[in-house]
Amino acid sequence: MHTLAVENYRSLRHVVIPLGPLNVITGSNGSGKSSLYRALRLLADASRNGAVAALAREGGLDSTLWAGPGKLERTDGVHPLRTSVRTGTGLRLGFAGDTGDFSYAIDLGKPLPDATSMFNSDPDIKCEAIWSGPVLRPSALLAERNNAIVRIRGTDGDWTDEYQQIRPYDSMLSEFADPQRAPEVLRLRDLVRSWRFYDHVRTDSAAPARSSKVGTRTAVLSNDGEDLAAALQTIREIGDPKALGTAVDLAFPGSRLNVTSDEAGRFDLWLSQPGLHRPLGAAELSDGTLRYLLWVAVLLTPRPPPLLVLNEPETSLHPDLLAPLAQLIVTAAARSQMIVVSHSLPLITSMQRLAGSGLPDVSVNTIELAKVSGQTLVAGQEPLDEPAWHWPRR
Repeated sequence: MHTLAVENYRSLRHVVIPLGPLNVITGSNGSGKSSLYRALRLLADASRNGAVAALAREGGLDSTLWAGPGKLERTDGVHPLRTSVRTGTGLRLGFAGDTGDFSYAIDLGKPLPDATSMFNSDPDIKCEAIWSGPVLRPSALLAERNNAIVRIRGTDGDWTDEYQQIRPYDSMLSEFADPQRAPEVLRLRDLVRSWRFYDHVRTDSAAPARSSKVGTRTAVLSNDGEDLAAALQTIREIGDPKALGTAVDLAFPGSRLNVTSDEAGRFDLWLSQPGLHRPLGAAELSDGTLRYLLWVAVLLTPRPPPLLVLNEPETSLHPDLLAPLAQLIVTAAARSQMIVVSHSLPLITSMQRLAGSGLPDVSVNTIELAKVSGQTLVAGQEPLDEPAWHWPRR
């Protein structure tokens, strides 16, 4: 992903940010970090036809739309002067790939009143577009949807004669992903569906990661972490066992991780530490220790996704664990594009230091958000600094 664009979502009235291999979204509390994370999740939900339901869980379209003025005349003197044109009442989300990659945008708006329906609070998908390359141009369009009509460009480069109907609450990513007639839609849908998100994994006393579970090969840790023991054993068998051992030793010097199974195939996780006469089971580990091991399983996955998004991974971690976590994140950025939402300066500083050392050869793209007059802005970004971006027209 080369560019992320969001418009009219909560405090994100207009945000267009450049992305690199390793991106850190930071800022003070209330600056819009969580909104940007949710916007990314909404994009992913669209590929599963779940954007409308996701907005409903947030209180509906009216609750999520930008509620401020359409024009910001002046800032607080710290950030550059910004004037912006009102963009209407649609919630717009999109991302652009590099040259040769696919890009996508979606525009959700209020439905036309229907006296026969009780679902008049559900947003309609007003338009969608898939194009090739980083900038939307008519010649780069591969598929577009305008209200209920979808048209797709054929293999000869011309638009197909057949205009196809779609329901206002369905995304063309889920309805028109056909390997023969619309291979670009299918490829982009599968790409977005492969994005991986982790947000506040549970480590409380009743957390699924603390109990025994029947284990199977687990290349991808579940969101609730219930298969932690199986995921770590999978890394040991088909992933990078050396990196696993290093990650544990950096965080807990001299400690050793072990996974056992009983006759019923139930897996248990154990951590042996210097000075203790017996290993500690997952149920006995501190919240911070368990959370770190969950991040180890996430970041050393044998099946890295094209995009991995972590929301505040520093939560509940002891300060001594932030440097080992930073090393895991920087190393993972060599295999997956990373977006890390964080307000931990020590974690960000550690990532910047490690990336600057050249091992691995990635740089940290730090994006600081700030809120001015209720609107989230990218600190220090002037209008001409924004990546080129054009929304599809309704």
